[in-house]
Amino acid sequence: MSTPKPGVLALEDGSVFRGLAHGADATIAGECVFNTSMTGYQEILTDPSYFGQIVTMTAPQIGNYGINPEDAEAAAPKCSGFVVREMSPVVSNWRAQQSLDAYLKQYGIPCVSEIDTRALTKKLRVDGAMKCCLSTLPISDAEAVKLAKAWRDMAGSDYVKDVSCKEPYIWREDDPQNYNAPYLPVGTTMNAPGIPEKRFRVAAFDFGAKFTIYRKLIRHGFEVQVFPADATAEQVREHQPDAVFLSNGPGDPSALPYIHKTVTGLLKEYPIFGICLGHQMLTHALGGSTYKLKFGHRGGNQPVKNLETGRVSITAQNHGFATDPQSLEKGGAMVTEINLNDNTVEGLRHKELPVFSVQYHPEAAPGPNDADPLFVDFYNLVEARKAGKI
Repeated sequence: MSTPKPGVLALEDGSVFRGLAHGADATIAGECVFNTSMTGYQEILTDPSYFGQIVTMTAPQIGNYGINPEDAEAAAPKCSGFVVREMSPVVSNWRAQQSLDAYLKQYGIPCVSEIDTRALTKKLRVDGAMKCCLSTLPISDAEAVKLAKAWRDMAGSDYVKDVSCKEPYIWREDDPQNYNAPYLPVGTTMNAPGIPEKRFRVAAFDFGAKFTIYRKLIRHGFEVQVFPADATAEQVREHQPDAVFLSNGPGDPSALPYIHKTVTGLLKEYPIFGICLGHQMLTHALGGSTYKLKFGHRGGNQPVKNLETGRVSITAQNHGFATDPQSLEKGGAMVTEINLNDNTVEGLRHKELPVFSVQYHPEAAPGPNDADPLFVDFYNLVEARKAGKI
């Protein structure tokens, strides 16, 4: 058995956490955030919304059920680094194909374990998300703190360009390259039980979309045409979609004026559904604004109340920015949902146009499925628009 190597996590405020090194031999910097999910570490690692971030898991033991290709939300991990209390020494699951440590090594992601993640999480909650440095190489505390301070801020950063696809393509559920979870068996026909026979073509903007979002759209009656983040409104129109979908993604939503312009150009032409960064893109397209949260919402236990129905859903979330509710008034939108922990905006809809969005993740991978009916709502909205009822 090899001798454990030391690893370090240093924050911009000078705090240093020493532990054991796992994954790749590397020194990286990024924004330190925490996720409160009890399961789903593979989905979290591969969520493109974590690009540029070093994720701390609050669950005490990570890696116990290993890694398998069916649970990936992208072709490779997208976060910069990983921090855990304990890396499980045993992998025990019939679906596992490799250990978490081996997976992190394979994709060049450094990880540190055996640090006090409760103390780290409390610090981030009290003082806010911070710039940090994570290293699994020999490095002094002073050098690690210096590298943390030198990293660029998340605010003002466009990371969408780093995770979006480069060319338009059709997402196919029976393509082995795209198919990674059992939502639709390979070879499933379009009119299989539970899938609407009538299907609509949706133009899905890839701002850093998770695979499960596309699977859910297909499962709920859509043919998915994926577009890169810098696609123009004219390019979308050329494909004659029935609707537009705006995906999740990383970085500062206010730093993406080229996307704001495109969404603004599509507002009056198509039914639109946005989630997470897509919700924030819709906010800006409607003339609203966003701001950075102190430590963000990341986990699978966020309570959200629908102000129109009174229904409360437990939701999966991953975002560090939020919509300013007052800024929506001039654009003809209204707040439809709020977070019951801090009253931040979790949903909006336009008062006249068939346009709506949510800040959380209704595809729930990982997380609860309370919000899955939103995909049905989107289908019904498109169907009503095509029938001339709205």
